[in-house]
Amino acid sequence: MPQMIFVNLPVKDVARSTAFYEAIGCTKDPRFSNENASGMQLSDTIFFMILAEDFFRTFTPKQIANAHATTEVLVALSCDGREAVDAIVEKAAAAGGKGDIREKQDMGFMYGRSFEDPDGHIFEPFFMDMAAAMAAFPDGPAHEPA
Repeated sequence: MPQMIFVNLPVKDVARSTAFYEAIGCTKDPRFSNENASGMQLSDTIFFMILAEDFFRTFTPKQIANAHATTEVLVALSCDGREAVDAIVEKAAAAGGKGDIREKQDMGFMYGRSFEDPDGHIFEPFFMDMAAAMAAFPDGPAHEPA
């Protein structure tokens, strides 16, 4: 079985967030959904668990970050091409999110944009031409990670 990722996201309105995630290409899995949660599948290995804030609080002793004011995580999503990057950002903006919350990034071998969901969670869809990336950095990254 391939390794999978389930990203748990606190939201103010499960129904509104469910509609948003459906609009950007996710499918709701009713087996993992109720009034407190929506299991949203983006691919065979990527899932978003949309959880009402009160329900989310039962999983953590920490305060929930206000994603409109602070950034806790950036969710980078690989896409099959530049057109797919553009399409998901456009869908996010049309569905009540905010598109391009920072400048587009075009490094030739990698192209990326960004969007926020209605609760302020930040996503960074990107396309990387792996052959071009390997050619650009044949000996590894140009700098050491911070």
